[in-house]
Amino acid sequence: MIKNISEYLTKIIDKLYSNKSKEKNKKKVLHTILKNDLTAKPKDNQQEIHFGCGCFWGAEKGFWRLPGVITTAVGYAGGKKENPKYREVCSGLTGHTEVVRVVWNNNEIDLSDLLKLFWECHDPTQGNRQGNDSGSQYRSAIYTTREDQLFKAIESKNSYQNELKDNGFGEITTEIQNDIKFYFAEDYHQQYLAKPGSRPYCSAMPTKVTFKDFSGANFKLNEKIWSNYNWDISHCILRGENTPIQSNL
Repeated sequence: MIKNISEYLTKIIDKLYSNKSKEKNKKKVLHTILKNDLTAKPKDNQQEIHFGCGCFWGAEKGFWRLPGVITTAVGYAGGKKENPKYREVCSGLTGHTEVVRVVWNNNEIDLSDLLKLFWECHDPTQGNRQGNDSGSQYRSAIYTTREDQLFKAIESKNSYQNELKDNGFGEITTEIQNDIKFYFAEDYHQQYLAKPGSRPYCSAMPTKVTFKDFSGANFKLNEKIWSNYNWDISHCILRGENTPIQSNL
């Protein structure tokens, strides 16, 4: 009898704590610039993808500025440990890489446009490194959430590889996989470069090779949008405004 009561109470306590945990996870965290919920699931006209382009501070800023992007967040993906912490990821022992979660509106911007920024904003041939940052956590990666995204990612890689070879670069080392678990990074990393007192840091090393076209591409952004990114300028992302680029430019 006592054993049954004890088991019953244990189940009640576990349920209570479980509910509190769920409530905590549902807490809305707004994007510092875009003011949308960082953790909200994509709606019917939206999609989600995760990009690894070296240190996620600068990479996130590059993506949140694009017209049609609903929200961005930084986190970890591609490893084995569940809910990894920053220090653990930096050790290189969890297998995760720093990534940016991008959610976008299909009616305003296409995955093709996001892939253009991804390939051009860093050097995808550096392996476990990006600029001054070394380690598997800085490797280049694309983690898709749908099969059609996976197809586009692979086709874009093949196209850009040809462009890079023509310009003297080696093989692309970008890891491309579908349906990989994403874990949100700690709050202080989110939109880091837009926060007061942040350290203006970005180790990305753009190749300055233009990403042109690929099979299945459907670009929606015009050339004026891309004029806001100038890879000839050292640390272009850091020098740009935090505010989103206006699509009517």
